[in-house]
Formats: sequence, C-alpha cells, structure tokens
Amino acid sequence: MARKKKQHGGVSIENRRARYDYQLGETIEVGIKLVGTEVKSLRDGRASLVEGYVRAQEHPLELTLHSVTIDEYPPAGGRQHKPTRVRTLLAHKREIQRLVKEVAQRGVTLVPIKLYFKGPWAKLVVAVGTGKRKSDKRQAIAERQSKRDIQRAMSRRV
Repeated sequence: MARKKKQHGGVSIENRRARYDYQLGETIEVGIKLVGTEVKSLRDGRASLVEGYVRAQEHPLELTLHSVTIDEYPPAGGRQHKPTRVRTLLAHKREIQRLVKEVAQRGVTLVPIKLYFKGPWAKLVVAVGTGKRKSDKRQAIAERQSKRDIQRAMSRRV
C-alpha cells in the first residue's frame, strides 16, 4: 500500500492595507528564513504583515524583513522566538541587486504583500511600491463606491 504524502498547510496571510497605502508595481517571490516555532505559528495563521517592510542592502548584499509580527506558539513553552525580530529573506543575487537599484529612487519602498506555504517552504511576495497621497486614496475610495452603486442598481433592475 502506498504511503500518503504529508499535506502542508494552505495558510495564506495577506497585507490588504498595502494596496490602499501604496501604488504597487513589480512583485517578486522570495523565501524566508524561519525558526521552528515561527513555522508552527504561521501554519496556524497567527501573523500580521501590516506594519512590515523589506530593506535591501548592497553591503552586505541581503534582503531583510522588518516589523512583521509572528505570534508566539503557546505549546513551545520556554523555547519561544521574538515576535518582531528581523528575518532574512532568500533570493538570487541578481534579483537583490535589481531591487537595491529600484529602492534607491526617492519614494520607492519594498512592501510585503502575501505570506504563504509552497510545499514545506514559507514564501513571501514582495512588491515595489510608491506611496499614495491622500487625494489618490480618496479617488480610489470614490471609484470603489461608484462601482458598488452601479452593481446595486443593476441587481435591482434584473
């Protein structure tokens, strides 16, 4: 009899606030270096990407994830991780160099968009974003509201 493959969690944590605060451009999928209790906590869906940002450094060449909260895993007892520690991201050298050049422009930042598992590995989607102004945010809200009103009118009509 064939042995069943172990199913890995289909947990996906998204940063919906980023789409409101930033005009998002190019995205890149990177790996994330975690400790055991962080993995267990993520599989339970206990994390927040809202305050997070990614820093790309040229010397030494690396990507780091800052201010992302991964809650402690209660069954671990005394062997806990720090909830908001700086985490290393894993990407190819040429990708990191390209991101360093893009972030060097004024007003451009790297924003974590989505954290999920791909097989046994934790992956993070990072987007290049430029900050929106208040007027841009108001315009986006007005467009969304008008689309809702049109949909409501169409549903009543039919």
